[in-house]
Amino acid sequence: MEDAVSRSSVESSSTNDDYVVVNGEPKLKITGDINDLNDEVSQSSRKMTSALTPSSSTGTDPQSPISSVGNVFPSSQSTGGISDETVPGGGKGRSMSLPGNMDEGYTTFNGVTYLGCALVNAPRSEVEIYRNMSILNEQSKQAIPIELFIPRTSEGNVRADGVVRLVDPGTDSDIACYRIHRILFCARGPSDSDEKMCFAFTCSHGDSPDSAIFQCHVFRCEIQEAVAKILYSFATSFRRLPKTSVRAASSISEAEVTAVFSVNLEFKEDDGKGSYSTCPKDKNIFKFRCDYDKKIVISVTQTGNKELRIERCFGLLLSPGRNVKDGDMHLIEMNSMGYSSDGRTYTISGNWDISEDCFKVLNSETPKDTRVFLTVAVDLVICGIQEPVRFGIETKAKIFPHNERFWYFTKKPHQELFHVKLKLTETDAPDVVQYEVVEVQSQTQIDRQKAGMSLQGLKHNRQMSEGVHSPQDPEEESDGDEPLLSGSGMVSKEVMDDNLLEAWHEVLVKWQQNLSQRPKQVQQLAKKGIPEALRGEVWQLLAGCHDNSELMEAYRVLITKDSPSEGVIQRDINRTFPAHTFFKQSGGLGQDSLYRICKAYSVYDEEIGYVQGLSFLSAALLLHMPEEQAFAVLVKICFDYELRDLFKQGFEVLHLKFYQLERLMQDLMSDLFEHFTEMGLEIHMFASQWFLTLFTAKFPLFLVFHILDLFLCEGKDIIFNVAIALLKMSRKDLLALDFEGILKYFRVHMPKKYRTEEAARELMAAAVNAKVTSKKLKKYEKEYITMKEQEMQQEDPIERMERENKRLLEDNMRLEQENDDLAHELVDSKLTLKSELDEVQDQNKEMKTDLAKSKKLLKDTQEEKQRLEVETQQVKEMCRKELDRLESENSRNTVIVADYKQICTQLSERLEKQQTAHREELSRIKTLVKSCETCSKMFDADGKVNLPEPKLDPEKLNPKLVDLQQQIRELELELAQTKLALVESECKTQDLTHSLNAAVSEIQASKNTWFTKTLNSIKEVANTHTGKKEPKD
Repeated sequence: MEDAVSRSSVESSSTNDDYVVVNGEPKLKITGDINDLNDEVSQSSRKMTSALTPSSSTGTDPQSPISSVGNVFPSSQSTGGISDETVPGGGKGRSMSLPGNMDEGYTTFNGVTYLGCALVNAPRSEVEIYRNMSILNEQSKQAIPIELFIPRTSEGNVRADGVVRLVDPGTDSDIACYRIHRILFCARGPSDSDEKMCFAFTCSHGDSPDSAIFQCHVFRCEIQEAVAKILYSFATSFRRLPKTSVRAASSISEAEVTAVFSVNLEFKEDDGKGSYSTCPKDKNIFKFRCDYDKKIVISVTQTGNKELRIERCFGLLLSPGRNVKDGDMHLIEMNSMGYSSDGRTYTISGNWDISEDCFKVLNSETPKDTRVFLTVAVDLVICGIQEPVRFGIETKAKIFPHNERFWYFTKKPHQELFHVKLKLTETDAPDVVQYEVVEVQSQTQIDRQKAGMSLQGLKHNRQMSEGVHSPQDPEEESDGDEPLLSGSGMVSKEVMDDNLLEAWHEVLVKWQQNLSQRPKQVQQLAKKGIPEALRGEVWQLLAGCHDNSELMEAYRVLITKDSPSEGVIQRDINRTFPAHTFFKQSGGLGQDSLYRICKAYSVYDEEIGYVQGLSFLSAALLLHMPEEQAFAVLVKICFDYELRDLFKQGFEVLHLKFYQLERLMQDLMSDLFEHFTEMGLEIHMFASQWFLTLFTAKFPLFLVFHILDLFLCEGKDIIFNVAIALLKMSRKDLLALDFEGILKYFRVHMPKKYRTEEAARELMAAAVNAKVTSKKLKKYEKEYITMKEQEMQQEDPIERMERENKRLLEDNMRLEQENDDLAHELVDSKLTLKSELDEVQDQNKEMKTDLAKSKKLLKDTQEEKQRLEVETQQVKEMCRKELDRLESENSRNTVIVADYKQICTQLSERLEKQQTAHREELSRIKTLVKSCETCSKMFDADGKVNLPEPKLDPEKLNPKLVDLQQQIRELELELAQTKLALVESECKTQDLTHSLNAAVSEIQASKNTWFTKTLNSIKEVANTHTGKKEPKD
């Protein structure tokens, strides 16, 4: 159970900082106070002397009862005053847990039972140790009786005898051994529990930090007092480390050496004559031919001061690509290895079977301007180093046809220096020197770190989760080396998903009701892409300028002004979206609209003016909305979305964006970042157009519009998501290319890769899921600011002053030129101002004359105003009196009307009564007449009187009858007059009713129009006054 290698540090997420695995000076934590243990041992020594009688073969050592658990302390704590008491004798035959004495420098304890062990995560946790102690004490059926041997010192961390031994009492054989410096923590059971006679210690096991485990070993003593002595012995063992040993151990751990190896790599091809010829090389690029077997030859020479001899080659490996994981390397059959005749160079050769499928990419012809990477590694067993050392060489190759011939080439092998940093380690034999590999770095890696691209000192050695292969075709769908024209691709307005269109309809209806609040569903819908038919409206809503009349009105004014950038704008217009029919015709509607927008913005934003790339963004907006609205959205993008900040202060913000993208590459795609670094490819060489034009300059329109959807919805940081997605989806292609091939890929092949909607949707899905957070970008921004400050501090003052002087000279020349221009403008301005001044003076005289007249007129007007104010007061008083009179008259009329109403009511009631009485009387008379046979003949069927003309003889007439008839006629005449009077009274009643209504209306009108009548009165008074004044004049 003894471990071969000790650990210097442990990284574990399940443990805390309460423990350290010690290498060097031993350290130990023990529960309880060392002074309490001292007192217990001293008291026990006096009490146990008479109680225990040694046998003939063993001696006893005093034991004392254990005290309660106290604090944890390190073993470096003083233990002065405690002597190492030993008892002569072997002590094997004893049944008590008493210490014995041995010649090997151990303190022996008999009567100890080993209860077992358990894995623990926190080796210095008392709680976890007590828990395992309790469990193992209860389950002690399989306990093993042992003798415990504890060394008196911890010199064993250098020598082999510094171990704690568990010995079988019957056979004297070791059951287990534990290095003393691997024991981290000791604890005894609580005195008030069933574990009061138990103790335990934790120990680390494992050959490396990744494989280390921690075990808790639990023991039980037959005598409770023995537990204190055992813990005291552990403390004494750690205390008694000689100073010389500590210094020696410290010097061993701190001693580091560096060995330098020069490794040469060359390839040989079968020449068809039974031998191999060296493959040519051009500018560090090997030239291979298809279908030829090859041989790999590696020569290793040590060039440093530290001499290390190579024992053998453990393996020769090869794989296409670079930054290849160890598991993806393929073993090559070796046919020879050994030192050369001079004994300095160790040569390894192996046969490379090119027909294997894993090497297919290295046996296929590469297209023009394309290279493939390959990695060759060799594992060497070096004397004095524990594990094999791997030297990995990354190089490039170009694959030619089978019958290709090479005329101009060099056969110089590829050379690489490797720096192997070694550290002395402890060995069992004091005279043997053993090293442990700390780090292996190639000279290329060291130079790359010094150059550092723009990230000096920020290297992270991480590998991608998946293997890297080196494809040879950068783009299978490529139809040539010509770049894709801007404005390419057709975007259909048809929406196949009805649910998506319905969802957008609901969102827009809700959004239109409250433009100040964006609905929550917009973000999720924008990730799927805005329907083409709705993009113009949604973009304006997202930008916050759906109805910005101010910017639209400003645009109509700006297009009438002159711009100093008109020539540059006109030149760029012809190169903007040439593949789109709307902008293809020179002088057409599309180009004219685009020209006006760019010109208007250059006048609107005087600080930035017109910048290249602005026309592409403007063209994308023009395809979805009219000029005025496109201009408003463009202004919002530049100001609210901070696009214009990229062009300010010497592109300082743009360089920050490059740095942030570079750090994202380093964190998310370390292999691609290292490849770009080695190629000398910087971020600005391919990403500047992404940031300045929002991907509108090169990519197909379907992808461009989808990017703008997310940009307007989520903000400027979406550029990083799209950039990372582009790099991830093209990572394998980029890893297989050299400098020129990468630049060509970005310019030509990458845009063509997303000509289909499926590829574009896949890219945008990857962009949405990219792990780019604002918190991470803020962190990179702080790093960039700190790095810039450090560069300023570390820069040579002379160089800084020279650069500053150069800048000042340029500023001076610019200012002088501006001064000359201003001087010319000043002379012209003076002449213009002189003429204008004369005109102004003439105008001034005229205005003074007009002023005098105006003052006189003002004075007259003020007097007239005062007079009118007095008259107004009088008119108001008169109106008030008239209003009082009208109100009193209105009250009187109201009383009269009320009386009239009452009279009319009484007359109406009286008339109705008379009419009713007359009708009843008439009915009674008709009834009486009808009852008489003679009289009934006097009436017809309609009730009308039908009397025959009587023929009366005057002589026969009765005088009384004549009188009665006369009275009847008079009564009929009186009745007719009464009816006529009734009709007249009814007419008068109607007239009075009309008069009443007219009076009420007039009263109401007099109340509502008194102000109008007042004004009319004022006018009449004024006219009267004017009429009186004119004859006087």
